[in-house]
Amino acid sequence: MKFYGRSVEIKTLRDIRARASRNAQFTIVTGRRRIGKTELIDQALNDGTQDYVYLLITKQLEKPLCAALQEEVGRALGNRVNMMGTAERLIDIVRTVFQASVDCPLTLVIDEFQEIDKIDSAFFSELQGLWDSYHKKAKINFVVLGSIYRLMTKILFNRHEPLYGRSTAHLHLEPFPVSVCKEILRDHNPGYSNDDLLTLWTMTGGVAKYVELFMDNDAWSRQDMIESVFASTSILVDEGRNLLSEEFRSEGGTYFSILASIASGKTRFSEIETVSGRDVGTYLANLEGHYRLVSRIVPIFETGKVKNAAYRIDDCFLRFWFRFVFKNQHLIELKRYDALKVLMERHLDAFSGQALEGYFKAKFIEERLFTKIGNWWDRKGENEIDLVCENELEDALVFYEIKRDAARLDLKELEFKAHAFLTKNPQLKSRNISCKGLSMEDM
Repeated sequence: MKFYGRSVEIKTLRDIRARASRNAQFTIVTGRRRIGKTELIDQALNDGTQDYVYLLITKQLEKPLCAALQEEVGRALGNRVNMMGTAERLIDIVRTVFQASVDCPLTLVIDEFQEIDKIDSAFFSELQGLWDSYHKKAKINFVVLGSIYRLMTKILFNRHEPLYGRSTAHLHLEPFPVSVCKEILRDHNPGYSNDDLLTLWTMTGGVAKYVELFMDNDAWSRQDMIESVFASTSILVDEGRNLLSEEFRSEGGTYFSILASIASGKTRFSEIETVSGRDVGTYLANLEGHYRLVSRIVPIFETGKVKNAAYRIDDCFLRFWFRFVFKNQHLIELKRYDALKVLMERHLDAFSGQALEGYFKAKFIEERLFTKIGNWWDRKGENEIDLVCENELEDALVFYEIKRDAARLDLKELEFKAHAFLTKNPQLKSRNISCKGLSMEDM
């Protein structure tokens, strides 16, 4: 699959590189695994404009890793570096590149930066000293990439860690927006249906690697995507576990159980606790703040202490994986992929109907149509509105009901729910109010 989107990110990275020729720059690039960080950096900075050194930190002992990285530095910079003997520590290799940047502008990228924590924990303190010594005289565009949120936060954003406050920019890479997903599917399947598009969004959420996997495997329709994700050779069956096992480590069982509960529709605290059979308060707090995997959702415009909050898995792929893969591990162990496909066909419409709400929210955000977007429900659970959208600039308030099938939209019922909302929020009654329906026809 060709490279899509990211024009804003590429411009940002190149602007930073231009500044680095005058003042050293230390940029942090974060984002979940498979989001396309490495490819973005390669497209933006490995363009022949200046010397470019790319170092990938792999899981191995420091000495053999240094031998491989030293060879890469020599290949990239040639006689512009002078490294006597064989480097045995990572910091020595980085120091050599910093020294070279005093005389000539260059870019140094360290990928999977968080892995250094397992190889040489003293590296970060030494890097602090190196940066403090060189950043005023070096012409270096220093970029570090990391995937494990917990470790990157600890290393770079914890005020008690040595590198805190040293970075000059932070770029967090998000999934492809709706428009890019449509462009990609259109390029591969010009006659795609909106059901095909919704299935792609439901399964990938715009994560670059997953979209690429479907496109490269000619899985351009709903049915082909179902066949592809549950093929015996599919990497997506193990993907959720591989993504999260390193984040959670020893307490993975409890976290997996909580995420599975949320994905199955048990979104209230009491429901999650009942299913898990234990106190989940600390775990939910960690999933929200420490790992950034779930969000605590409250009714829009709600103030004060909220008792009817709900929890949502933010990542579309993980929602899908916990609902259809993790839940059916017994079938995977028996290699009953045929049964998995049948079960998915049976329940995908209902599940993707929920994803459609997220699709329209993402679409509105990209189109910059509103200044505030959220969900609303009352405490008794009698009234629920899929999306409530405010445009403060136009003094407008729009209520949306969202269904896969346009024939199932009921605007009279939506108006009744809007009345209940305005009774609860009388300060908003003077807005320009409208009630609208959205379905797959509007994608």
